[in-house]
Amino acid sequence: MSQYNRMKLFSGTANPALAEEIAAFLGISLGGVRISRFANGEIYVRFEESIRGVDVFVVQPFSNPVNETLMELLIMVDALKRASAGRITAVIPFYAYARQEKKTAPREPITARMVADILSTAGVDRIVTMDLHSPAIQGFFNIPVDHLTALPKLSQYIQEKNIEDGVVIAPDAGSVKKAEKLAAYLHLPLGVMYKKRPSPNVAEMSFFIGEVKGKTPIIIDDMIDTAGSLIQVIKALEERDAKASYILATHGIFSPPALERLSRPNIKELIVCNTLPVSENANLPKLKVLSIAPLLGDAIRRIHQNISVSALFN
Repeated sequence: MSQYNRMKLFSGTANPALAEEIAAFLGISLGGVRISRFANGEIYVRFEESIRGVDVFVVQPFSNPVNETLMELLIMVDALKRASAGRITAVIPFYAYARQEKKTAPREPITARMVADILSTAGVDRIVTMDLHSPAIQGFFNIPVDHLTALPKLSQYIQEKNIEDGVVIAPDAGSVKKAEKLAAYLHLPLGVMYKKRPSPNVAEMSFFIGEVKGKTPIIIDDMIDTAGSLIQVIKALEERDAKASYILATHGIFSPPALERLSRPNIKELIVCNTLPVSENANLPKLKVLSIAPLLGDAIRRIHQNISVSALFN
């Protein structure tokens, strides 16, 4: 059993709907916290109940505006430390700056490492996150990191479609391992697209491996931002006489003009998870949002009770 006799769950302002779902799964109420802004934009946080010695979990994905939601979490953690919380676990369903996990040119930062250092220095004792852009980011932390994946949830959903002529597509080299797992789960062939990035949010296809003519592509990736690189994949599939595609992703960032680009007729369905809040103005009939609240809730329960989290995926 946990050394902490109580557990409390709090939410920042990034995705309160997800936090409410997690609380409902756990059969508890969200803890009371007041978060407001001063006139100049500074963030104010005050917890409205005692958290002395408590096992605290704070749900806060780094959603847009990323720097605001990151800073808000840091201030919440500082308040918790000063109020003598027993342990602080930051539940970060979407970890921003993960695409800056290595230097690809001289004089660039490794921002993913910097954010990890800031979180640890602020007083976070443990991290729970989902489908990092690069799994190696776990190694940037000197504290425990529970790296969850939405792949089983996405796989189960697409399996129920019974796509007999499907082919799983990895849109870049970084997504090949995930695509291989999905292809094995669905018993389908695999296709891989290789691309280069001349600048941020710009992708150019270099070459394509796989047979897609007359088949239904199932594209799997960790996130959709502006959808620029995704459209390059869709166009390449069109040129090879593939059918309309299914697109699977854990994180739907949908920075403009993503939704406009994703309204193409040769996209059959777009499936993402609710790690980030999806705008009610999305107005994309093909969009399906799956809830990962039960997965996060089960992980939180297991962490509190000191039992295996990896068993969730066995």
